[in-house]
Amino acid sequence: MSPATETELAEAVASAKGPLRIMGGGTRPIGKPVAGQVLSTRGLSGIELYEPGALTIVVKAGTPVAEVESALAAENQRLPFEPMDHRGLLGTEGDPTIGGVAAANVSGPRRIQAGACRDYMLGVRFVDGTGTVVKNGGRVMKNVTGYDLVKLMAGSYGTLGVLSEVSLKVLPQTDTQATLMIHNLSDSHAVQAMSAALGSPYEVTAAAHTPFSMMGDRAMTMLRLEGFEQSVKYRTDQLKDVLASFGDITVEDDPDKSAAIWKASRDVMGFKQAEGDVWRISVKPTDAPDIAAKLTDTKIFYDWGGGLIWALVTQGTDVRAALNEFDGHATLIRASEETRHQMAVFHPEPAPVAMISKGLRDRFDPNNILNTGLMA
Repeated sequence: MSPATETELAEAVASAKGPLRIMGGGTRPIGKPVAGQVLSTRGLSGIELYEPGALTIVVKAGTPVAEVESALAAENQRLPFEPMDHRGLLGTEGDPTIGGVAAANVSGPRRIQAGACRDYMLGVRFVDGTGTVVKNGGRVMKNVTGYDLVKLMAGSYGTLGVLSEVSLKVLPQTDTQATLMIHNLSDSHAVQAMSAALGSPYEVTAAAHTPFSMMGDRAMTMLRLEGFEQSVKYRTDQLKDVLASFGDITVEDDPDKSAAIWKASRDVMGFKQAEGDVWRISVKPTDAPDIAAKLTDTKIFYDWGGGLIWALVTQGTDVRAALNEFDGHATLIRASEETRHQMAVFHPEPAPVAMISKGLRDRFDPNNILNTGLMA
């Protein structure tokens, strides 16, 4: 099924005789494989409203992300949360949609400075599991009472409702950017350097570390500065002084080359064609090196100043079992269907949170038909 209007979408859900597999562009098959009739949102495509002066855009859920970014670029604006493109990592095709980005709360390297996708979602329209059209939020930032359904839909992976429209706050495009690179740091020293940079007043917008040769032959710690040209130059010089004790620092000040570095980081391109399962582990940055050290035969990539660990492991490895109890959570991003059937893909929730989650699903999908079992 591929409804072309919100009314058709509501009718499709209301008349469903069994489980539905909700799909946007089909580029992010994350979670347990879902059985059911495919319900695609790709027919719900187009920009409904764009007001550059108000930094607001309203988009139908099936609109390709590339179309949104192109419209914003024409007005020298951007999506602040820098959404990751999973196609290279997961080996998928098609076009990522804005609804898929919102439903999975997809956020890239700039999250540490600008915030996540959910922080820029002003409003949503969606169809719940009964076929009812629900609207929440609006087109401006404001306080809300009761359920904040905008935040609930972000990261719900279609289990609470099928998005039909998303309102987003956007920001001006940056004038230029530069990337500082420190070579050959150990993981622990790299986290210390990233923490020092992020704690400085020089507005670092991305901080990552690769211990392996993703972009060269040596371990590399990378820090991004963005803004007006003179500001970036000044902050680069100041940050080099702050980090001088960590070793030699080189600077990539060609904005196109710097952007290429962060696109590769954003999309974890170092794992693109590598054999093995990929896990996404969220931790306190200071804990990251010790947690990563518990994983053997593993390639590691650190983003978000060390707060996000990407781990490439042997197929079928249960990373949670290897880590035992730790302060954070681990999500299985890439694996065979067999592994995703056998292993909990999302980190188990504490009992009180699990009870709240079940209550929400019972409320918004009482017939249990929307992406049934995906988050089990």
